[in-house]
Amino acid sequence: MDDFILLDGDQVTFLPHFGTAVVVVRPVALRGSGPCTLNGKKVCVVGDEAAVSVPGCTYATPQYSIPGTGTLKIAALAGDQKATQTMTGGKAPLLKGSKFSASFEVQSPAKQPPPGPGAPVPDPTPRYVGQGEFVTTNSALKTG
Repeated sequence: MDDFILLDGDQVTFLPHFGTAVVVVRPVALRGSGPCTLNGKKVCVVGDEAAVSVPGCTYATPQYSIPGTGTLKIAALAGDQKATQTMTGGKAPLLKGSKFSASFEVQSPAKQPPPGPGAPVPDPTPRYVGQGEFVTTNSALKTG
């Protein structure tokens, strides 16, 4: 099925629920590196998603309510987010598609308030899994 090709500057939007963790997400712009352009913007190709990183996002869980921080990244594209019939510069263009797999890598763990005197207990989970999606400004160029 044909879908819109992603362009330089299109938005990467992470959904806030990563399992039990709720992350305060921020959108980030995708950077295109393909040789082809549309309206002066480079086409995004497979591999461009690997450069997406949103550090400094806060998170908490029901058990660990004192916020911690971490970095959002794209873990894997969905099968419908890579063109199968078109190539540019030897790489497949990225498509809007459905939702990609995302990861939230903890840098500073959230903490559980102590039941009595003592230090808060840190969240032992180093990584949470979630989803995200692309928001494109391209409404003209589609491929499959």
